[in-house]
Amino acid sequence: MKKLIFSTLILLITISVNAQKKKDREAIKEMCGCFEVTFNFAETFNASKDSLYKASKNKISKGLEWAQLIEDDKNKISIQHLLQVGSPAKPHIVKHWRQDWMYQNRDFYMFNGDNNWLYKSKTKADVKNQWTQKVYQVDDSPRYEGSGTWVHVDGKSYWENTTDAPLPRREYTKRSDYNVTERGNRHEITNYGWLHDQDNKKIIRKEGGKDVVLAYEKGYNTYVKVPDARCKAAKDWWTKNESKWQLVRNKWTSVFERNQDLTLEKKVDNKLLFKQLFSDEIETEAEISEVIESFVKK
Repeated sequence: MKKLIFSTLILLITISVNAQKKKDREAIKEMCGCFEVTFNFAETFNASKDSLYKASKNKISKGLEWAQLIEDDKNKISIQHLLQVGSPAKPHIVKHWRQDWMYQNRDFYMFNGDNNWLYKSKTKADVKNQWTQKVYQVDDSPRYEGSGTWVHVDGKSYWENTTDAPLPRREYTKRSDYNVTERGNRHEITNYGWLHDQDNKKIIRKEGGKDVVLAYEKGYNTYVKVPDARCKAAKDWWTKNESKWQLVRNKWTSVFERNQDLTLEKKVDNKLLFKQLFSDEIETEAEISEVIESFVKK
């Protein structure tokens, strides 16, 4: 009788876990498609001891973004984002960020400031039933990642995590007084599409010292779903270019599988990595590998 009860309990737990995972996957894939995006960022509180400190100005920008599903495995979902800008009649396509979602992932590259990521291996217990969101730069180099549990309650589906990240473009092109953004991320599926809600800290990190919070920031990015036909140009661009970027991802995977701390050069031959990889002169597997390796500090 005890064996029967135990077997039944195990069966019920398995069914519950599988049902949860199915809902998780459905929620993640809701982030695919064509979206009108609005990015809103505002510095909320000043923690600086400098009386002359100047806060960043509020930043609002809009765009049309195609989120292409490029991998759909039972334990991994990968989504490539493409911006479609300019005249609707003749739009320009910009390869944007990428997000990979990995189930019960144990291998992490945690940003530590100044183009450095620390490799960390977590236990099975640490990530049980969780999904890791790994976010990548436009050149598929690492950006930030963190693990958390998708929550489905009261008609809502959301995922939350706090992790360290590099400065966003809107900041690093204008500021150098801090070097880490602690990102409090919330991804929520909504009736209009999805929402990326952020509560961030701007942090000064120095080796051997304690983190110093310079300021706080609120981010509120909405993705409003529109007909896929509006993103046809982006879809066509990806069809034409996806094979090259598969080679780029493959190379980065081989780098990440070394499972060791990673530091990247900011420039090589006075050129940023994305500018080198975006060049039509870099196409073959060997060329791509050589470029990426040149940025990996040995």
